[in-house]
Amino acid sequence: QVQLVESGGGLVQPGGSLRLSCKASDFTLGHYSIGWFRQVPGREREGVACITENSESTKYSDSMKGRFTVARDNAKNVVYLQMNDLKAEDTAVYYCLEVFTLTSFPPLCSLRPQSDDWGQGTQVTVSS
Repeated sequence: QVQLVESGGGLVQPGGSLRLSCKASDFTLGHYSIGWFRQVPGREREGVACITENSESTKYSDSMKGRFTVARDNAKNVVYLQMNDLKAEDTAVYYCLEVFTLTSFPPLCSLRPQSDDWGQGTQVTVSS
């Protein structure tokens, strides 16, 4: 059972930036592809971005391409989501979770969660 903790959310003005962090305390994050997801109350959770175990590849939802960047530092056991040019519609609770890796070369991550062990998430609010 993988337990991840998200942090770094907050209130930011439109056009601003935030960097979210996803950390694991009891295991090696580098063994997993990690995905970022977000959810607005009353709506389904949606995939945002993912990154493979050793940063071989990344994947983004179309609406985030060019604005969000996912990265990881396995030495520090952390995965980041850099969010730039934030818009009001980016307001949501953001979560990270292990995702499936497609068996290809190079490996590719998918925005399909491997489990249902969602953490508390971190709230991102974009408002003037």
